[in-house]
Amino acid sequence: MKKFLAGFLIGDCAPLNLFLKPMLLLGFRLYVAYVFFKSGLTKVDDNFMVTSSTLDLFKYEYMPFLSEGLASVSAYVASYAELGLPILLVIGLFTRPAALALFILNAVAAYSLSQTDFASAAGHWQHVTWGVILAVIFTFGPGALSIDKWISDKWRR
Repeated sequence: MKKFLAGFLIGDCAPLNLFLKPMLLLGFRLYVAYVFFKSGLTKVDDNFMVTSSTLDLFKYEYMPFLSEGLASVSAYVASYAELGLPILLVIGLFTRPAALALFILNAVAAYSLSQTDFASAAGHWQHVTWGVILAVIFTFGPGALSIDKWISDKWRR
């Protein structure tokens, strides 16, 4: 009983590790993937080409931070990252690099938003929430319900 309580107090016990932790990490991965994928869809048209409004946003809103050429490249990279990286999170493949890349993208977006006239407390706290979730995924990994777990187990044998 003492051993169980000691493990439970630090989160190292079977019910947490076998059920709750994998489900929580999967829920985090699915939620944040949904948010970023949905955002990526607003930046592309029906043919998955970056829209002119997205290019304008990066060129004119972020111009003080980026040159015009770099703004265009950034628009493409950010748009396709918001579409591709969430897929990796959902299936749990290369989860930590995907979470780190989305964390950085989120931090840049949060900073850029704070420099505009559209900044709001709600928007700020949304970005903080997404950043914390991505930090948890990066720190703890994808959990047992992932391709990364399967690959890791296979490589360990």
